[in-house]
Amino acid sequence: MHDFLFYLKLGWEHIISLDALDHQLFVLALIAVYTFKEWKKILILVTAFTIGHSVTLALSILDVVRLPSDWVEFLIPLTIVLTAAGNILMKNKKQSQDKTNYYLALFFGLIHGLGFANTARVMIAKSQSIAVPLLGFNIGLEAGQIVIVSAILILLFILLNLFKVNKKDWILFVSSGVFALALKMTLERIPF
Repeated sequence: MHDFLFYLKLGWEHIISLDALDHQLFVLALIAVYTFKEWKKILILVTAFTIGHSVTLALSILDVVRLPSDWVEFLIPLTIVLTAAGNILMKNKKQSQDKTNYYLALFFGLIHGLGFANTARVMIAKSQSIAVPLLGFNIGLEAGQIVIVSAILILLFILLNLFKVNKKDWILFVSSGVFALALKMTLERIPF
């Protein structure tokens, strides 16, 4: 139980800490096009991301997949750039964007999972089962994402209903800001 709680806390911190800006920006870009009424779609998106993250993390811990860390650090903000750009370019195509977002969340989750892989590989001993650490980490990650999503949705609810902000303006403003920040991160991390 101690191991489970340790990894649960680690998963929570992986998304909630100030060092997790890339994860937070990705979640923001991923859900920027949705409202509180669409919470089921959002939950599926966040869970798809966690599944992708989990698969790559497990494969990396088992030493099936390895990618140089400088490439991973470059690809993570690139996924954010692409997600934010998708929001901007597909702002009038909601239904096709929903389907695309599910696949992006899963695929980009695979890339984001590599970001924690080197640390996880060192922390989880070869003789130790990876099931408990992965379960704890992923539950912590999912819980942290749900807190972040909830905060974003509450802010959006207030903006749309109290301040009468236009939803398309919200999407454009948030996606453009996330795009700019993530593009800066991407350019700073070019591995070649």
